[in-house]
Amino acid sequence: MIVSIAKFCHKRYRYVIAFWVLALIILGAVSGSVKPTWLDQGTLPGTESSKAIELLQKENPDAAGSATAYVGKIVFQSKDGVAAHKDDIDAYLQKLVVQKSKTKIVSFASPFDEKTGGSQISKDGTIAYANIDFKDKTKLQKAGEPAEAMAKDLQKDITVEFSGLAFQKFELPASEFIGIIAALLILLFAFGSLIAAGLPIVTALVGIGISSILISLVSNIVGIPEFTTQIAAMIAIGVGIDYALFIVTRYRESVGRGNTNYDATIEAMSTAGAAVLFAGMTVVISLLGMLFIGLEFINGIAIGTSLAVLVMLLGALTFVPALLASTVGRNIHRLSVPHFKEKPDKKGFWVKWSEFIQNNAIVSFLIGLVILVTLAIPLFSLRVGAADDSNMKKDQTVRKSYDLLAKGFGPGFNGPLLIVLDTTEKDNPEVLRNVVIAIEKSDNVESVFPSSEYLSGVEAGQIQLQPGQAAPGTTDISVIAVNPKTGPQDEKTSSLIHDLRKDVLPTALDKEGTPSNAKTYVSGFTAGNEDFATIMADRLPLFIGAVLILSFLLLMSVFRSVMVALKAVIMNLLSIGAAYGVVVAVFQWGWLSKVIGIEGAGPIEPWAPMMLFAIVFGLSMDYEVFLLSKIKEEYDDTKNNAAAVTHGLAATARVISAAALIMVFVFSAFILGDNRQVKLMGLGLSAAVFLDATIVRMLLVPATMELLGDKNWWMPGWLDKIIPQIHVERVAADKDERAAAIQDAQ
Repeated sequence: MIVSIAKFCHKRYRYVIAFWVLALIILGAVSGSVKPTWLDQGTLPGTESSKAIELLQKENPDAAGSATAYVGKIVFQSKDGVAAHKDDIDAYLQKLVVQKSKTKIVSFASPFDEKTGGSQISKDGTIAYANIDFKDKTKLQKAGEPAEAMAKDLQKDITVEFSGLAFQKFELPASEFIGIIAALLILLFAFGSLIAAGLPIVTALVGIGISSILISLVSNIVGIPEFTTQIAAMIAIGVGIDYALFIVTRYRESVGRGNTNYDATIEAMSTAGAAVLFAGMTVVISLLGMLFIGLEFINGIAIGTSLAVLVMLLGALTFVPALLASTVGRNIHRLSVPHFKEKPDKKGFWVKWSEFIQNNAIVSFLIGLVILVTLAIPLFSLRVGAADDSNMKKDQTVRKSYDLLAKGFGPGFNGPLLIVLDTTEKDNPEVLRNVVIAIEKSDNVESVFPSSEYLSGVEAGQIQLQPGQAAPGTTDISVIAVNPKTGPQDEKTSSLIHDLRKDVLPTALDKEGTPSNAKTYVSGFTAGNEDFATIMADRLPLFIGAVLILSFLLLMSVFRSVMVALKAVIMNLLSIGAAYGVVVAVFQWGWLSKVIGIEGAGPIEPWAPMMLFAIVFGLSMDYEVFLLSKIKEEYDDTKNNAAAVTHGLAATARVISAAALIMVFVFSAFILGDNRQVKLMGLGLSAAVFLDATIVRMLLVPATMELLGDKNWWMPGWLDKIIPQIHVERVAADKDERAAAIQDAQ
């Protein structure tokens, strides 16, 4: 199949190149008229928080809105008291609703409304907030810009800040540009030719453009988080350049042996192209494997990133051979750059390195093992959860509003819990009282509304209800707002949620007089994040186990060896574990967090460990196949394990080092952005690739293969018969077979 594709692309290279260029232009034109619809908040079917929201949406839609991230807050501060500016604030809020076609705000709750009873004003009177609700809850990103612009006149007298998804802003750095410039410099060092270095860059640019547009268009069909485009671009640049690099390297080697442009293209595609197909499909499959998690948020990330990799894979298999067939390929060695021109390795550095590692195999193995295990130590304190606005940059309005609300109403105000009580029987206020008293006695609870004191005041007639307002506890559904003493991402807040669900609320409902089918649900945005983290933590081991089994079977099918496959799985675990450790140390422990622009320590996003594993697993297969296939080829020719390891490492080290360095720079460039999630992925991926290409490929692999000797290639006869054989690169294909493949293509 690969040879047939290469043959077609070589002979019809003008049409293939035109197809990719036109696809970019046409899709770009379509995207200009079809705007993306990004997923702001996914659903968590079957969880307690989602059940509560479903119940409220049916019985009390207004309360349901406050249980999600869709609503926002406008926070006001004045040293002389916000009450002095009541008229201006109310006029501003009214203006937002009157001009709802522009602001998308359909309602607000003024801090001065009598119904609120002053609960939206701090005790010292200097800080107040207004709840606002948006018209279109599916397009919240940047929806708050008109409200911010209209507040400029108001800000002359008081401080006005905003909170909620609608007001979050992420400055997108030129990460792609920085990564591509770094990749170009590395390719110049690797190839010494501007044309050879430019070919992978052109392929990556076209692929990034097409994949980004496709993700934007697909967001109108499938729920995709907005930051997926950055993560997809990050992966696409890396794999796109690497795939083209492997193919161009093989092509140049073949041309260097005197083969024609046509023969060299066919050989490159039948060897490196086959490896690219294998590695690329592995990445796509591992990313799509996240669909089995069954969560809308994760599905969107999986579809978006796998789509980007698939576009890059198709580009490597069609666009690259077409470019090689064109004037670009025929002049691949032209435009040499001074000081960058590729020089032969006269000193045989990589041969000497491999021999040194093999001569000191035990020490090398122990050093590599100690490095990875040490880096992985922070992993054992991993805590997954959603970071809150306290991690945003201090100059952003959502961070300022977070700090103001925490100052005026306590840290837990930024992450309130909603307790939904379903008594299924009316006129049972005693049940509500029992639940409220139990919550008030719980540790880490700052305030509860309605409080037991409020309920007593209503019953005694000391508190007058508004016209049409039912007395608390006299309807089927009651909503209790709970403000913890700690912030949303604090571990103590998570403990409070678990205590309420497992102990406090069940005990309160166990009292005499409570209907047997009465239920309570702990919900709210913070509780929803906790449910999401729990789901991901529960399903992560299953996902990782499935991926490791898949990698073991694939590698055993390719290299016909139990030990090679088993060793690769173990080393993948070590390198990924070390990368996890680096992420935990920086983002959760706060080590060097200021260096990369992280404001404060916080938990690790629940989806990040799974995403990192899926991507790194696929990327590591590139280097695994490229290195081990060369070693296997040498071993099949000589049956000398030591010599095979030496020559295999020496032959592939240069291109693996260049490919890995490109990945590291590309991923690291995304650490420069504002989005904490993208920063986390950039650091995690760059650390994983660096460790995989250095400690694993250049240290542990040669050391362990030397220690195992001929046992590396052990495969029981019965297993050899039942495991299908996959040919990648030149494994199990002798020179006559390769020559026949080229001849057949002609």
